[in-house]
Amino acid sequence: MRSSFRSMWKCVVVNAILVPIGGAHAQSSVTLYGMLDAGFLYANRTPGSTGKNAGPTFAIDNGGLGPSVFGLRGSEDLGGGMKAEFDLESGISTVTGGIVSSNGYFLGRQAWIGLEGNFGKIRLGVQHSPFFQAAVDLDPRHSTFGSSILPYDNNVRFTSMISSNAVLYTTPNLAGLTGTVMFAPGGVAGDFSAGRQWSGGLKYDNGSFMVDAAIYDSNAGGAVTPIPTDIEFTGRMLGVAYRFGALTTKVSFTNYKVAGALNSNVYGGGVDYFARSDLELNGGVWVTSDRNDTANHSLLAAVGTTYFLSRRTSVYLQFGRVDNHGAMDTGLSLTYKDILTEIPGTTYGVNIGMRHFF
Repeated sequence: MRSSFRSMWKCVVVNAILVPIGGAHAQSSVTLYGMLDAGFLYANRTPGSTGKNAGPTFAIDNGGLGPSVFGLRGSEDLGGGMKAEFDLESGISTVTGGIVSSNGYFLGRQAWIGLEGNFGKIRLGVQHSPFFQAAVDLDPRHSTFGSSILPYDNNVRFTSMISSNAVLYTTPNLAGLTGTVMFAPGGVAGDFSAGRQWSGGLKYDNGSFMVDAAIYDSNAGGAVTPIPTDIEFTGRMLGVAYRFGALTTKVSFTNYKVAGALNSNVYGGGVDYFARSDLELNGGVWVTSDRNDTANHSLLAAVGTTYFLSRRTSVYLQFGRVDNHGAMDTGLSLTYKDILTEIPGTTYGVNIGMRHFF
């Protein structure tokens, strides 16, 4: 039970619908999977159009712990230890029923095809970068409310979270060590460098101790998307985690350097603890400082608890607080746009909701 819920961004349920599609010489399957998440959100302040406090917010929120998603994942056994695989994934709002968290496209979260074998894995299409995956692995709260995903989004939006036109290779696991590299050549005719992205990651995980490092580099330009995924920036990340039975501790350092705009250092850390097999407690703190102007800084802290009614269904309660100074605009919630960014001063919020896997 404990390992099943440690990472929000890895919440894909394998137990679903299997549809045979192969012939007599191949085992094939297609899996329908997803997660629905909804709850109530309160924040004492909301940024107004003039940059001042527009008052408190109380609303139904889609995705307090993680964005609501659905997708199709398939594989075919090709023999000789090799298989073909694919993943098509979209985000959906439990509030409106519309497509969200998908960068404006129906299958904008993931849309890739690949091969896996003794050589490792290779995937082509829309997918997450090694830099973003490292951020997920090093987050102690695995939530879209009051977690490291807020400084991430406030600095570079969806760039490297969702990488289009990308090819990714992951090495086989060698005694706990894996490496990943991604390259996306962009998609602008006549300009090979526009929107070009590359990223690499190296992770060692022996079950008790993990160290994770990743880099990212992108050029401006590329395909125009509703939510920016083409910000020109370089990223560097390093973190460690240690597991003491039911307790996991994590610390990390990340640098986001956006061309002509900012150079932010983010220092984070926290703990995740299973008090019982059905009760999880966690908390984290993130300090962000703009190296170009140290007057711009923020402190984000959050705690949360999740109670598992079953393997698939849980209820949760979260509390977060952020203090912004100067031009820093760190927010509280990735999925609720009104507090995605925040104004200078102190903002706190409470989120209570329910999540179900299928």
